[in-house]
Amino acid sequence: MYSKVVMDHFKTPRNVGEMKDADGVGEVGNPVCGDMMNIYIKVEDDRIKDISFLTFGCGAAIAVSSMLTDIAKGKTIEEAKKITNKSVAEALEGLPKNKLHCSNLGADALQLAIKDYEDRKAGKVRPPSRPEDRHEHTHGESCKCPYCNGDVNSGLEFCSHCGKEMNDSN
Repeated sequence: MYSKVVMDHFKTPRNVGEMKDADGVGEVGNPVCGDMMNIYIKVEDDRIKDISFLTFGCGAAIAVSSMLTDIAKGKTIEEAKKITNKSVAEALEGLPKNKLHCSNLGADALQLAIKDYEDRKAGKVRPPSRPEDRHEHTHGESCKCPYCNGDVNSGLEFCSHCGKEMNDSN
């Protein structure tokens, strides 16, 4: 059973959407359960001025993403580094045991977004998180999603596992 707080954040998630000009991006996923989460941060004066998310997954994953963004918004980078999976789950007034991994994804995505921000600030270039190479089908009608490695059939517009858009050459 989900708490009222979880249901509220699932039904009316806060801070949803891709941030095109993000200062840091954290992307995590668990293809086994199908949850994929991107956290975007905008930093000003060493403080998270804005934060948003895109999550493909269960209600708990969406609630975790929403709560995480509420908790992190306005915090300094050092304060945000202290946000843990436990603090997110507690703010949601608990999650069922089989959904606790969702809070891990949220905290991990935030920490990766912070690391990305710090790397960019230090001038470190990171490799693109999405495959750039086009894929040719030479082995039949089924293939793997380039984002989550889930089995997909050719001709699909979106991956049925992670929801990412598939182009004609995937």
